[in-house]
Amino acid sequence: MKRALIVLASAVVMAGPVLADQALATAKNCMTCHAVDKKLVGPAYKEVAAKYAGQKDAADKLAAKIMKGGSGVWGPVPMPANPQVNEAEAKKLAAWVLTQK
Repeated sequence: MKRALIVLASAVVMAGPVLADQALATAKNCMTCHAVDKKLVGPAYKEVAAKYAGQKDAADKLAAKIMKGGSGVWGPVPMPANPQVNEAEAKKLAAWVLTQK
């Protein structure tokens, strides 16, 4: 029993940051239009990460799009602005999206 609790606690600690950022994405309504691994209204986060891989300014670009919205990059459906997301949250979300592989 003690070993099982240690393994479970380790799994929670190791998954913590990923879950925390996905929780932020859920709290800010990002998951309404996006999913990690499949297209919904907008592209999957894995697609976004692949598209911006290796770009030095990718996190800043994505953070700005998260806050201000955008159009034309992923098709005809525009991404609306998200005034409920502040700059620090947008940067955290962008960094998390870019880790999705």
